[in-house]
Amino acid sequence: MSKTTYEAPDAAAKSAQAVADYQAQTEDLLGEKMTLNMGPSHPATHGVLRLILELDGEIITKADPDVGFLHRGDEKIAENMHYNQFIPYTDRLDYLAPLANNVAYACAVEKLMGWELPPRGQAIRVLSCELARISAHLLGIGVFGMDVGAMTVFLYTFTEREKIYNLSEQLTGARFTTSYTRVGGQIRDLPEGFLAEVANFLDECEVTIDEVDKLLTKSQIFLNRTKDLGIITKEDAISYGITGPNLRAAGVPRDLRKDSPYLGYENYDFDVPIGEHGDCYDRYLMRMEEMRQSIRIVRQVIETIPNGPVNVTDAKGLLPKKQDVLMKMEELIHHFIVATQGLEAPEGEVYFGHENPKGELGFYINSKGGGAPHRLKIRSPSFINLSILPKLLKGCMVSDVPAILGSLDFVMGECDR
Repeated sequence: MSKTTYEAPDAAAKSAQAVADYQAQTEDLLGEKMTLNMGPSHPATHGVLRLILELDGEIITKADPDVGFLHRGDEKIAENMHYNQFIPYTDRLDYLAPLANNVAYACAVEKLMGWELPPRGQAIRVLSCELARISAHLLGIGVFGMDVGAMTVFLYTFTEREKIYNLSEQLTGARFTTSYTRVGGQIRDLPEGFLAEVANFLDECEVTIDEVDKLLTKSQIFLNRTKDLGIITKEDAISYGITGPNLRAAGVPRDLRKDSPYLGYENYDFDVPIGEHGDCYDRYLMRMEEMRQSIRIVRQVIETIPNGPVNVTDAKGLLPKKQDVLMKMEELIHHFIVATQGLEAPEGEVYFGHENPKGELGFYINSKGGGAPHRLKIRSPSFINLSILPKLLKGCMVSDVPAILGSLDFVMGECDR
């Protein structure tokens, strides 16, 4: 093949066309490219994510993530219903951690209302969020391991996750889409004997985490598939707005539970793990240690949970007890007003960021008063974490894609909203 030469133009001739011509000639030297569609329905894409990959042999020269296949218009739906009516929709955001989604949304509305939960209500929410974090990380590590060939880990983690579903069923009446939280509290207090069962689960879960540690952390195959791959630097993590374990794996010590405490997190003793290299292996280590820290937090909740009410004392915005509705006319009228008109929210705008398993789940609410938001926007961490994929995948091999996607641990339900 004849060699193509190019003489650099002088300063006066440096135009966009000259640069384009040079790039075109350079591309000709690299050989023929191939475009490969990975997804949207592919096991290793963790949902309906389509990756348009441009390949030079096995090397990825360009990656374009195409999202929106699961789009449901949750934000616009929220603007057309009462605040409490939207809670079941939050279950479907990160559907691997519905309890945490419920809490994040309720906290945002309560910030608008100026409400603060009593101590027991806050403790129950912390317990719910940390159990949701353990559940989400168990699944994330299980499927990550399976993506790179470690099938046994998947079986271990899903066994423990099933136990969390059993606890969730006792607490909320549902296993998957819980809708447990309400604006101003929870639908009910903890069932009798629940904390003892949670404590028993924590003991068993710790053993499983140690087993997964033995299977993966020093496995040469796992190390070869994850170390020095998909490196996210501190600067890139910050500039792309990445949050959660992916941000901390890059060496940025940001955790909203520590930096902007809510629900009394400042009263619990726990550590925030920080990575050094920002590669796929560090992102795995982050989630392993976060599960241990969540177990540590839940144990403190069990030991220190106070007695008292679980809901705010502002009775005007809350539904009365069912028994009272059936027996008293005033309570029936109160129930009818709250159910048909919703909360009487003040005018204003608020933002609340919550440390979800995938990162910062944020809700922005613009209120014109009344029972429904004028505008509601959701900051979904999965969507923002995926924005770095074009830079992250470039230069990698096709076989590296499942490992990188698994290490990011995203959910398309909240990505597409």
